[in-house]
Amino acid sequence: MNDRLPHEKGFHVSWDQLHRDARALAWRLDGQGPNDGLWKAVVAITRGGMAPAMIVARELDIRQVDTISVKSYHAGGGKADQRREAEVLKYPGADLVGDGDGVLIVDDLVDSGKTLELVRSLYPKAHVATVYAKPMGRPQVDTFITEVSQDTWIFFPWDMALQYVEPYRGTD
Repeated sequence: MNDRLPHEKGFHVSWDQLHRDARALAWRLDGQGPNDGLWKAVVAITRGGMAPAMIVARELDIRQVDTISVKSYHAGGGKADQRREAEVLKYPGADLVGDGDGVLIVDDLVDSGKTLELVRSLYPKAHVATVYAKPMGRPQVDTFITEVSQDTWIFFPWDMALQYVEPYRGTD
């Protein structure tokens, strides 16, 4: 038996990697907006979508940026026994977003799809983009960059600290 983390399939994302992937997302979205290829606004799903949304907004020169705050996990992450019904804590400005037409909704990851299902019900004409996608949530996403298996746990840079790690095998 080993003393590995319970997340057997860990995918560690550095700040550099997140930045590259978010830029790739922006490039994929460039010219795809409904207004002569342009997007009128970016809405980040807090908290994970804030960093990628900022990068997408910068790359595409979108100045209208807002947030929607959705809570769908108890403290401790996204383990199945800790998920709950998604709840909106803060809405973006209605005058900016309307029904979502011309708006990019950006998040870091789609996992089960429950958060995005709720957001899509509120803004049915919005274009939903995530940096990473798992199979269960993929139907809720219009554009993404990297797919990972459903049982992979993504370690985002804002959740990590640099520290020494024991080697997997051996002590020398």
